[in-house]
Amino acid sequence: MTQAVDRTVSESKQAADHDEISKVVQLYIDGAAKADVAKLTEAFHEDARMFGEAGGTRYDEPIGEMFKLPAADTGNYTARIVSIHQTSDVATAEVAEDGYWGTVSFVDYFALARINGTWKIVNKVFAHTGGEMPSG
Repeated sequence: MTQAVDRTVSESKQAADHDEISKVVQLYIDGAAKADVAKLTEAFHEDARMFGEAGGTRYDEPIGEMFKLPAADTGNYTARIVSIHQTSDVATAEVAEDGYWGTVSFVDYFALARINGTWKIVNKVFAHTGGEMPSG
């Protein structure tokens, strides 16, 4: 009986962690959509970095540089969490974004860590998978 109770408690904790990780990733999605710096700041660790290439330009920089970008949602932005994997106090999440700035598509991979009891995105890597980057 103890094993069944332990398994139930463990599964309940894992489900709660999954929900908390999803909430943090959704903060990113909502923050990027509307250029909401408060949501982005809540989602990311202050020392997080971003790495990727879009339109022939590398973006290997502190995450705060992303906070300066215009809102992703110009009318047809959609994003969805594709997967979340967790082991103890670390996790990864994959997000697919379409219609970013109108026509651009990205696949993002986030590394998350539970720090002092709170999940934070500590790293973002992304791939530009379609559409033309806006000029300017």
